Amino acid sequence: MSESKNLKVEIADGVARITFARPKHNVFNIEMMNEFNDVLKELANDSDLKCVVLLGEGKSWCAGVEVGDHKPDMVHEMIATFNRSFELINALEVPTIAAVDGACLGGGMEYAIACDIVIATKSAKFGQPEVKLGFLPPYAAIRLPQLVGQAKAIEVCTTGKIYSADEGRSIGFVAQVVNDDKFSEALDRLIGELKASSPLILRLNKRAVKDNYGLDFKTSMLKVSDLFLNTLMKTEDTLEGIKSFEEKRSPDWINK
Repeated sequence: MSESKNLKVEIADGVARITFARPKHNVFNIEMMNEFNDVLKELANDSDLKCVVLLGEGKSWCAGVEVGDHKPDMVHEMIATFNRSFELINALEVPTIAAVDGACLGGGMEYAIACDIVIATKSAKFGQPEVKLGFLPPYAAIRLPQLVGQAKAIEVCTTGKIYSADEGRSIGFVAQVVNDDKFSEALDRLIGELKASSPLILRLNKRAVKDNYGLDFKTSMLKVSDLFLNTLMKTEDTLEGIKSFEEKRSPDWINK
C-alpha cells in the first residue's frame, strides 16, 4: 500500500480502514485527495476485501475541502481530483462504511454519503454549508436526492443547515446512530456481520442492488434473476453455503 502523509491505512482480515489524519479538522486539500485516490485504486484490486471503512482522527471526521483550493487558479484541478474520489468509491465492489464521529461538513459529508452505510455517534454533526460561502456541493447535488428525495436535498444544499446524527437518520442519509461510548463496539459489530460472509457473495449482493436501482420492475427482475441463476448459483461459495447449512456448521468460504 502506498505511503500517505495525511491518511492512515490498515488492512486486516478482509477489512480496509482508512483514517483521515490531517490536523486540525481533516480538511482535504488536493494532496490529500490524491493520496486518498491512490489508496482507493489499490483497494479496488484486492479480491479478498470484504469492506472498506472510512474514519476520522481527532474532533472532526472531515470538515470539508480547503477553501483556498477553490480559487480560480486551482479549482479545475481540485474538482477533477475530488470527482475522481467519488468515481473510485463508486467503483468499489464491496460495502463501504463511513464511521462518523465529530464534524462531517461540506466535502466531508459528500465523502460520507458516497459510502453505502453511514454509522455515526450521537454527537456527530452533518451539513453542506457551502452555500454560505458562495458555493454548491457538486456530488451532494447528485447523491442526496437518491438518499433523501429532491425536496430534502434542496433543503440541505440551500439552507446550509447543520444536522444532528439523529436528524440525519430521520431524513435518510445516516443508517445507524449510537451513543459515543458505544461507537467502537457498534462499528466492530457491523464490520463483524460483513466479515462473516464470502467476499465474492458480498460483491454480488451489492451488485444486485446497484445494477437494478432505478430500472423498471420487469427489467430489474429479469436482470437480478439472471445474476442469481447464472452467476451466483455457479459459485462454489453458494454451494458451500447450502452444504454448511445442511451439515449444521459454519461455512468455509473460498471466494470462488
